[in-house]
Amino acid sequence: MRQQASAPPRTTPYWSDSATMPVFPKLERDQRVDVLVVGGGITGLTAAYLLLEAGKTVAVVERGRCAQVDTGHTTAHLTMVTDDALADLAARFGRDHAQAAWDAGLAGVSQIDDIRRNHQIDCGFQWVDGYQHVPRGNVTSEQIETLRKSAALAMELGFDAIFVDDVPLMGTPGIRFQHQARFHPRKYLSGLAEVLRESGAHIYEHSTAEEFSTNPLSATVNGYTIACDDIVIATHNPLVGLKNVVMATAFQTKLALYTSYVVAGRVPRGSVPDALFWDTADPYKYLRIDPHRDFDVVIYGGEDHKTGQVQKPTDCYNRLEQALTSLLPEIEITHHWSGQVIETPDGLPYIGEMTSHQYCGTGFGGNGMTFGTLTAIMATDAILDRSNPWIDLFDPGRKAIVRGAWEYIKENKDYAYYLIRDRFAGAEGRSLRAVQRGSGKVIEQDGQKVAAYRDEQGNLTLRSATCTHMGCIVAWNDAERTWDCPCHGSRFKPNGDVISGPAESPLPSVE
Repeated sequence: MRQQASAPPRTTPYWSDSATMPVFPKLERDQRVDVLVVGGGITGLTAAYLLLEAGKTVAVVERGRCAQVDTGHTTAHLTMVTDDALADLAARFGRDHAQAAWDAGLAGVSQIDDIRRNHQIDCGFQWVDGYQHVPRGNVTSEQIETLRKSAALAMELGFDAIFVDDVPLMGTPGIRFQHQARFHPRKYLSGLAEVLRESGAHIYEHSTAEEFSTNPLSATVNGYTIACDDIVIATHNPLVGLKNVVMATAFQTKLALYTSYVVAGRVPRGSVPDALFWDTADPYKYLRIDPHRDFDVVIYGGEDHKTGQVQKPTDCYNRLEQALTSLLPEIEITHHWSGQVIETPDGLPYIGEMTSHQYCGTGFGGNGMTFGTLTAIMATDAILDRSNPWIDLFDPGRKAIVRGAWEYIKENKDYAYYLIRDRFAGAEGRSLRAVQRGSGKVIEQDGQKVAAYRDEQGNLTLRSATCTHMGCIVAWNDAERTWDCPCHGSRFKPNGDVISGPAESPLPSVE
């Protein structure tokens, strides 16, 4: 076991040591674009990408290096599970709004997946299970009952959650949330930045936005002027921008800034399950891996406290090391770093229009990667004057959200996320989620046998599993990717079309 060092540890994030970012120039001329994005982390670069895709001209200005500050100090858990429990959100805002908040997180993860797939960005993205569990040690019946109720509520609201008696690695009861994810944030943003460069985005590093003006709408950067129609403030803790100082100061009082610590180290490959883990303590500890060919890197965080309110941060690192080596005695600690998370009074982020033509997102808590991506989605929708299902829920100026009957999914069924929501179906759709990409499975739905196939993009095709020859139930052939009838040999394509008889009719569609 590694002995604690007497000197403060070197605090460079693992991400910085394991991937590089492309270099961009300083701004050295006046410029005119449709949208100015201030900040080169996941929010800013994703917003630039989505706006470019929509035909807008974009400039990104970053005061240091892209993906170096908040995004560079994350642990990159991609999950819809918020810091505040789903039951607390439901009690505070109503069940539909609680569901909407978690749906928003899944939309962010889905957007990351779509971008990396569309551009073949090699960033270690993987859909994995997430486990919320009782801390190791004494387990009480009260803790178990709370988790059971939490899992039941999540299933009722359409998410794949199931109570488990023994969480892998941890050995305590918990909830398994399917279809969470992990990735290497720096590799992802490195690939995204190259896509932006090739697509004509203007990205400037070492370029600080110093002054903002409304007449005309513009910002002064390195002594030069960038004029624009809209501004996206993508700086985690928002700049004043176009707001006046009084407004900005008042808004800042609604944010609580916390420092969270991380240690990372190597373990033999496969010795730690590839999943997300976080416990129910306050503050909670969280763990994931980054796989390599010959070893895995375990990333372990926690020991959160209000920024500036601990005298010896090295003690926080030491406690994390002790907890991690207790869990994994053979680990070789290699990295230490800290990041900052921002909490809001009601547990939801602030995302939207702060003042006319200025958009921002903050208060992401432990969901920086997902809510940062969501901020980019929502800012793009607002700039393009498109509807968005979460605009009222995350409104920065919200005082209260109306409870009562809100037919949430029905009202937003035409929004892009809901056209693919079956990827994330929960509750009665849990069996659908067991269908992996590029595979098929016969499931039971509403008393009917259904042949369910999910393609490589995650799109689901449902057909009757009853062979149209003589009514036998087909089976999925993994080798040939076909539905085969075990009775008389009929074979069908994944979409139900006949390949060979004796069946002559395709497998019928299932509503």
